[in-house]
Amino acid sequence: MYTDEDIKFITGSLNTNTSASFYIIFFVKNNQSEQLNIIRFFHYCCQSSRLQLKTIFVYNMTNFIPVFPLGIVVYPGETVNLHIFEERYKQLITECFGEKKAFGIPCVIKEHIGELGALVNITEIVEVYEDGRMDIRVEGAGIFRVLEIVKQVPDKLFSGAIVNHLKNEMSGKNNLMKYVLASVRELHRLLKVSKDFKKTDETLISYHIAHHAGLTLEEEYELLGLLREDQRLEYLKRHLQKILPMALGIETLKDKIQLNGHFRELKGFNLDI
Repeated sequence: MYTDEDIKFITGSLNTNTSASFYIIFFVKNNQSEQLNIIRFFHYCCQSSRLQLKTIFVYNMTNFIPVFPLGIVVYPGETVNLHIFEERYKQLITECFGEKKAFGIPCVIKEHIGELGALVNITEIVEVYEDGRMDIRVEGAGIFRVLEIVKQVPDKLFSGAIVNHLKNEMSGKNNLMKYVLASVRELHRLLKVSKDFKKTDETLISYHIAHHAGLTLEEEYELLGLLREDQRLEYLKRHLQKILPMALGIETLKDKIQLNGHFRELKGFNLDI
């Protein structure tokens, strides 16, 4: 028989278009076969009450995380500044910072939460304002896949998620990185922008330059789903090969516009040819 230390569960109700449903999230300390007896009991109770039962097993408490969905992509090792003003997220940040635990930022694209997100740690609460708003600094720690969003966490204002933490290879091909880095710098030169990566070229990886390669949010999200460094570098290489000619065309167009109204030295066409 389970004790309180063996199993904890969260219950809640969900509204669907067809009927009410009931979900139980089991945080299982020990993977024991007796848990099936508990599930059978709950299924029997729900069937007799004409409820739908949804059961989610979590064999590691770290798989359940608070979430803060945002329309950004955060990469491992990246530092991001956030301004917190909603009550639910002020509660989330206060709790996570006080307990030194991470939270998740699932990526929101076109009003939909994507299945991928970044696990982040709060490195600093920069400022807390009189009304409770705060400026914080977080750092990407890993990538997860959302298995289930838990919209209502008991006694909390914020939501949570059951996630699968993904393995990620960080080392890749040095020659390919050199090519990608040179292409990014050429893009910056054409666009007349300057970026200091604050790292030596030898220590840079794809995540350090991805936000500075002209990717759209959707493309940044696609890159988040690539879990090998050589795949990410190849993705950036193909992207830069596509947009560099476009950037060069824009620069040529700008030069033509700037020449209008100026005295230009042009060579006449040789009619004798």
